[in-house]
This record gives sequence, C-alpha cells and structure tokens, in this order.
Amino acid sequence: MKTVIIAEKPSVAKSIAAIVGANTRMDGYMEGNGYMVTWAFGHLVGLALPEEYGFKGFNREHLPILPNPFILKPRQIKEGKEYKPDAGAVKQLEVIRRLFAQTDRIVSGVDAGREGELIFRYIYHYLGCTKPFDRLWISSLTDKAIREGLQNLRPGKDYDKLYASAKARSEADYLIGINASQSLSIAAGRGVWSLGRVQTPTLAIICSRYLENKAFTPATYFKLKLQTTKDATTFAVLSVDKYDERKSAEETVAAIMQAANVRVENVERKEQNVQPPLPYDLTTLQKEANSRYGFTAERTLSIAQSLYESKHLTYPRTSSHYISTDIMEEVPELIAKFKEYERFAAYARSMDLKILNIRPVDDKKISDHHAILPTENLPGKLSDEERTIYEMVAGRMLEAFSPVCKKANTVVKLKCGETEFTARGSETLSPGWQKVFGYKEEEQEEDTTILPEIKEGEILPVNACGILEKQTKPCPIHTESTLLAAMETCAKRVENEAEREAIKECGIGTPATRAAIIETLFARDYIRREKKSLVPTEKGLTVYGVVKDKMIADVAMTGGWELALSKIESGEMEASSFHKGIEVHAAQITTELLNTKIIVQDDKAGCACPRCKTGHVVFYPKVAKCGNGDCNLMVFREIAKKSLTDKQLSDLLVKGKTSLISGFQSKAGKSFDAMVTLDNDFKTTFVFPERKADKKWKSKK
Repeated sequence: MKTVIIAEKPSVAKSIAAIVGANTRMDGYMEGNGYMVTWAFGHLVGLALPEEYGFKGFNREHLPILPNPFILKPRQIKEGKEYKPDAGAVKQLEVIRRLFAQTDRIVSGVDAGREGELIFRYIYHYLGCTKPFDRLWISSLTDKAIREGLQNLRPGKDYDKLYASAKARSEADYLIGINASQSLSIAAGRGVWSLGRVQTPTLAIICSRYLENKAFTPATYFKLKLQTTKDATTFAVLSVDKYDERKSAEETVAAIMQAANVRVENVERKEQNVQPPLPYDLTTLQKEANSRYGFTAERTLSIAQSLYESKHLTYPRTSSHYISTDIMEEVPELIAKFKEYERFAAYARSMDLKILNIRPVDDKKISDHHAILPTENLPGKLSDEERTIYEMVAGRMLEAFSPVCKKANTVVKLKCGETEFTARGSETLSPGWQKVFGYKEEEQEEDTTILPEIKEGEILPVNACGILEKQTKPCPIHTESTLLAAMETCAKRVENEAEREAIKECGIGTPATRAAIIETLFARDYIRREKKSLVPTEKGLTVYGVVKDKMIADVAMTGGWELALSKIESGEMEASSFHKGIEVHAAQITTELLNTKIIVQDDKAGCACPRCKTGHVVFYPKVAKCGNGDCNLMVFREIAKKSLTDKQLSDLLVKGKTSLISGFQSKAGKSFDAMVTLDNDFKTTFVFPERKADKKWKSKK
C-alpha cells in the first residue's frame, strides 16, 4: 500500500517528493518508490458563507449569525455579484480524495504551525476521511531536515489540541467578522463596511495615534549649550534644566559668561557589557526590515517564506527568539559555513567556535518553532530583496552567538553658579558582536560625545555658551514597524491590571497574521501610505469614530482571545468554552453596532433609493447601487453597449424614466434610440418612441 503525503504548496511537495523518490509527475501529485506526494494551494477549504445557512443579503432580523454546526466548502471566488467554488480548488480536492481512497497511510506534511494544521484538517474533514494519519513536523526544508522529519513522524492525534486552537480561531474570526461587518453596514444604511476581530483594534491603534499627533500643540522651550576645553579637547555640555522663557535663558547665559569657568562636580565611569541581540522572530524581522529598508510587513514575510521554500532559511512564522539545546549543537558547523560567504567570511573566520555566546539557548522559551536561522545551504544567486533579508538573518545569527560588546560609559556633571550641566561619553573597549556589520569606532550613540579624561573638582574654562531653542514633539504617526511593535506590546496601554497581564505575552494577532491584517486595512481603504507613515483615510476615521468605544475595538478583549487560543493549544482550556464566549461577544457586538448612528460622507453622485425609500443609491463607474444592506437595488450603467451618464441614471431612479437616448446597439449590431425605464421588479427595460407612420395612422382614425 502506498503512502500519501500532502504538503501545503506544490514547491514544498516537490522538495519532499525528491527525498522519498516520488519522481514521476502526475496530474496533481508526484508518484514513485511507494509514495504519492500531493499538495494544497493554501486554504483549499474554508467556512461556508452565510448564504449556505439561508442568510442571503444583509438583514437585521438574521443577526447575529451563529452557525451550528459550521459547514465546510471549497475555496470560493467572486464572480460578478456571487461567490462560486474555485474550479482549481475543486479539481485538487478531487485528486486528494482519490489518493486518500487508495491508501491506508496518510502523512500531513503541511507547514508546521497553527494555520498549517487547519489547512490539512479542513481538507481531511471536508473529504469525510476517517483514516489515521501521521504528522511531519519540520522547521526547515533542507534535505537533512526532511529526512529526519520522516524518520520521526508523530501520530496526527498528538496535534489535536493545536487543531482545536486553529479551528477556534477560524470560527471566532468568522463570527465576529460576519456579524460586526453586517451590523455596521446595516447601521450605515449604505455601502459595505468591514470589521474584524483583530483588524478593528489595529485600525483603532493607527487612528488614535494619528489624531493624537494632529491635535498636538508643540511647546517651545530652551536649553543651554556650554563649550569648554580640557587638554586641547573641546567638548559641549547641556543644561539639566529647561527654560520656558528665552529671557530667563539669556540672563543665565550672561551670568555664566561673566563667571568664565565651570566646575566638575562629579565624574562617574562604568564599564558595560552590551549583550548581542537575540536571533530574529518574524515580528522583529518585519519591524527592522521596515525601518531600515522600507519593506512592508507582508513583503518581508513573502521574501522570508520564499527563502524558506528554497531551503536557505528555517521556518519564518515563529514568535520565538530562542533555539533549543539540540539545535545549538549544529550552530558551530553552521557558523563555519559562513567562512565561504563573502559578506561575513572575515568575521566568521575570527570567531572561536568552541566559545560561543549561549544566551539564545533556552528550551523553555520555544513553542512550535525556534528563532529564524539560516540553513546549511549557502545561497547562490538571489534577488536584491532576497539577499537583504537573508543577510539580515545570517548577520543576526552571527551577532547572537558572538561575544559581548564592552563599553566604558562616562557621565560628567558640571556646575556654574546654580546652573547644572551634564555630558555623556561612550568609549568602545571591545566591539565584540558589533563587528559583524562593520562597527566603526567613530560612531557614537545619540546624546554622547567624546570626552577627555576629567577629574572631580577640576575647574574648566567657559569658551562659549549659547541657547538652543527646542519644541516638544508629538508621538509620531505609526509606521509598519511601530505598528507591529504596538500590536505585539499593546498590553502597555491597558489600564486594568488583570487584562494587562492576560495579553502581556501575546498582544493582538500573531507573527504569522499581523502582516495580513495590515494589508486588509489597505484593501478596505481604511488606511494609506504616506512614505513610511500609515495614515487613516476618511473612511477609516469614520469607522474609528463609530467603534472606538465599542467591544469590537477593545484591545484587551481581543488580546485575551489570543491568550485563550494559546491555552486551548496547551490543553488548559476547552475549545467549546471559548466558542460559547465568542458567541456571546458576537451577540453583544451586534447589538452595539445595530444601535449605532453613523453618518457617511460620500462625494460620489447619487440619489434616494426608489425601492426601499430609506437608502441612498451611489453612482459607481459600472453600477448604481443602494447602500442599504437590506435592499438589493442595483442598476448597471452600461445597457446595450451604451453607458448611462450620472444625469441619465438620476432621471431613471428619480423620475422613473430617462429622456430619449441615442446610440444603443442590438445583439445584431443595429443601432437604435430608446428611453430607459424600470419595471415592477426594478429591472431596466426600453420604451421606444412612436414612429411617424404610427402617429399618422392614429390621426386618420
């Protein structure tokens, strides 16, 4: 009996097939050596849309929609106004169904994580399969990792709790997203509005920071900058106090210049060991790639995933900065590989592989996957973007296992009369890990200077003293980097201590989903990019104004759900209890939003709806559509090869009929003139002008 292995993507299936000897390409799978290796295309199966449960359109009386049980359907794609099964997904599901029927041994080789588990299980259950299966769990796609994974397959039931967590997440997103979105759309009376379990709190983070920034009124203040000299070294010190008035600062400057010298009150010098940064998790990689190179979070994830599939990086969708003890055993050999990689060759040769920094090694701080590392496969040709991300990960690994950077930090306090000054100096004694990316001795940290040797009690001359005019600054508008950090550390803004503790470890979203959440906000036209900044649109601000005080935007509640999902995965909570809580939240959110008054500003042309009498018809480039979720009035702008103008659409909907329009074209290609009207079902129909011959015949009668 042949073994069937199912991977998440064709590229991964190809790597696995090469190892097991399934080298014959078939339609939808690879076969050979007793194996049939097939694949999904991501989420081939998902939760059915409300229409499958009998809830067509947006109707107040249908809400909240709480399916029991949920129905699984092949992936849907939108065609016109309707969703239909994706033909490619249906075809591949039939291939998998047929292969499952031919075997008694199934191996799930989808990505090793929560979403991968969901992809396989939804396919498995949709196909009605009850055969036992094993799980291939690997953190990289190198030949070595695949072989070791196949030698250490685990029973699929060992991952039942992971699936329970994934299923709970999927259903929670459905319940909150469907009910919140439909409720807000109905309350608005026009348009389709999207809300979500994670996207809405994320939008709230962006909007609140933006409004805070725009409402900020800068305040001017003044500081003094004094220049002095010791042993031919001139350096500057800044006043400790700030001055609200320039006059006060000027009077102090005059007194200092008259005194002509400044006394060293205190010198404090400390040596510091600066530990290297830990290896990357996905969120940190995304943050730094955005701040350094302007990569979006989605782009960084896409590149890292590509490097994973090409066997150059380990699994990127990880939340851990640490590696396990057994992985540490491979690190010296891994570092030695970089002696052959030009960018890091010199540094790798200088490392003592017998004495490595073990700070990144902690078995207790690893969940599904360890930190992102390069594999033993050094890359050849890469695109510029791929090389950038690869070298970020590789360089960070070298830093992480390198010696500490040793510095001597000096803080000098000086005094002239009653005015206190301070200066900070920093000297690198041993650069350690900072040499990986070419640390330069002259580079200084912000607010530090090069200080001469100074002793307490010394009297130094005042060479000059000036006034620095400064202004207080608002918190900057979020970039993708700072937004990812805010999503990860949102507990800091939660006032309730119990709620703050609940989300301290997880934030909102997961490393694997945060990039998709940000892209969803772009797709919904809620935010836009201005250089690196994320700026809310008028639509985004309108949504925020409605939901900012509602449960759907509550960071603490959303983060608490992430914590609950992790407890389901660990077995500390039953998925059924979480599901009941989500249903309660969905009902509460629905009630809140349906009772909301929302005024939608729209600069598009339109008119009152003749069908429902309450909605507003908006004129779009291809259709005129009522924004009332309970009304399905839609008039296509193009009729018989002729596109109606806004004026003609308005006449049709307000007066019930257009004026005579020339240039319509029949199916036979003949041109004709007609007026357009609406029938009793509000469908368009033609009214033709009377012909002259008809008029003469009537007059004769």
